[in-house]
Parts: sequence; structure tokens; C-alpha cells
Amino acid sequence: MTNETMPGDDVGMVNRYQRRRLVLWRGVALAALVVAGAVLFIPARPHPPADAIARFDVKGVISDQVRPQVEAIEQAEHDPHIRGLLLVIDSPGGGVTGGVALHDAVASFAAHKPVAVSMQGTAASAGYMIAVAAQRIFAYPSTITGSIGVIMIRPDASGLLGRIGLTTDTIASGAMKDQSQPFVPLKPEGRVMLQGIVDDLFDQFVTMVSKGRRRPVDDIRALADGRPYTGRQAVPLHLIDQLGDEDQALVWLHGQIHDGKALPVRPIKAEKPPHSLLGRLERKFGGDWFGIAQAVEALTAYQKLDGAVAILPR
Repeated sequence: MTNETMPGDDVGMVNRYQRRRLVLWRGVALAALVVAGAVLFIPARPHPPADAIARFDVKGVISDQVRPQVEAIEQAEHDPHIRGLLLVIDSPGGGVTGGVALHDAVASFAAHKPVAVSMQGTAASAGYMIAVAAQRIFAYPSTITGSIGVIMIRPDASGLLGRIGLTTDTIASGAMKDQSQPFVPLKPEGRVMLQGIVDDLFDQFVTMVSKGRRRPVDDIRALADGRPYTGRQAVPLHLIDQLGDEDQALVWLHGQIHDGKALPVRPIKAEKPPHSLLGRLERKFGGDWFGIAQAVEALTAYQKLDGAVAILPR
């Protein structure tokens, strides 16, 4: 008798070895599939929101339709993870009502958290009105700011109508009701009435500047004949606090936060109305569409300004 292995036994051993390897690799594949499923389908534990400084831009002509911007500032004010606000302004001003609404939203934020303004090329009239609600205002030496005042333009086309042979009849409930219309000559008493409106809005503007800049009303009124100032001129007049850029405004904000640590900056934006040109283009093409939509929207906002405005004439 010999101990030689029969050929059939070798084949059986090979088959058993291959079956064991197949079972092993099937197990490895199944384990990998389970792990992949856990990674893909089991929700990850959310990271807690990080504290940040909000950044909000006020650009272009300010219309009176600013509710989305006001809501964005209000949401940031009530967000416990927003520790301060960097307000970046590049605006010649615009509607008084829009300026007042944004001013009040910034003032409410500043009552609870620090706000710094970084003025860019222009922050004048209603743009300056918004800025004075902040605790600290920075500007470039060349920034155009100030221009504290209100203007109401009332066209009179009655002479033109007469030259082309047209006349208008006005039926009004009172003597002053037609005095804001462009096809009726302005009466002396109508001028007094409209001037009273402008004067009252101007007093509101001066009061906001006086309170925000912590200066006597008479001091502000002496500077408020409508003239603009450069950033360098505005510092000794106490219209702004210091010359500087966004980085310096952020340094000041970090210093106002109790722990003083550097925080990330989180841009906040107002939701664009779905019917607006910019809103439609951004949803269709993304981005800012090379600035074309902003330019058209700014022109539209300027054309829609009606009544008294606080804007730096171009």
C-alpha cells in the first residue's frame, strides 16, 4: 500500500479551496455594501451652526420697496449665531421712506449687537441716513458722503400744453389737492404746502443724524444744507468716525464681541421679488448676469421714485 493521493482527491481539495475563497469575497462585498449604504442613507449628525458676522450690502438707488432687505436684517438680528453686522454701503440715496425703513432696521439691530459701516465710493443722502444707525462708520478718504437733505421735484407742463393748444380742467375736493400735479400751475399757497412737507422730512433726517452721531441738532443742521463731503472732510465734522476699509471695520467688530476672536463673515441677501428682472434672470441663468440686470433694476428704481427723495444729484 502507498500513501499516494489519488487525482480525484486533488480536484476535490481545489474545489473546496475555491468555494471558501468565493464565500470570503462575497462576505467582503456584502460588508462593503452595508458600509456604503450606511454612509449614503443614514443622515449625518448635523454640525451646530457656527457664530459669524453678517455682511449686508446696500447698493445703488434706494427705492421705497425695501421690505425684503428689512426682513433680511431682522432675521440676522434674531439669529443667535450672528454676533454683529458689517453694513457695506455704496449708494447715492433714494426714496426717503425706503431710507427710513432701512435706518430703523439697522438701528434695531444695533440696539442688541454691534454694527459697523464700510462706506465705498458713495454713501450719501438716504445712503448716509442708513449709515448713522450704526455704532461705527468707516469710509475711504475719497468716499462721497453727507448730502443731508430732501428734494421734491414738481414738473410744471401747463405752459407746454398751452403752446400746443391743450387745456386741462381740474375737479378737486380741496384747493391743495391738485398742487402736486404736473399739468396745473403751482400756486403760492401750493408751494408753501409742498415746502412744509419737505421741511418736515428734513427735520426727521436731521434728528436721525443727531441721534445716531450723538451730536447736537444745531451742529448737524449747520452741516445739512445738502452739500456732500469727502470721507476726509467728514471725519473732523463727526459725520463719520474714521478712515478705513472693510478689514478695519471687521477688526473693530471683533473687538466689540466679548471674546474678541476672529469670526467668519456670512453674507446675507434680501430675496429678490419673483417678478423683478434681476430675480428672473438669476433664477434662469444664475449669478448676477454680468451686472446688466442690476443696472436696469437701478434705473427702474430711480424712475419709480416719486415725491420727496434724499438722493445725491448726478
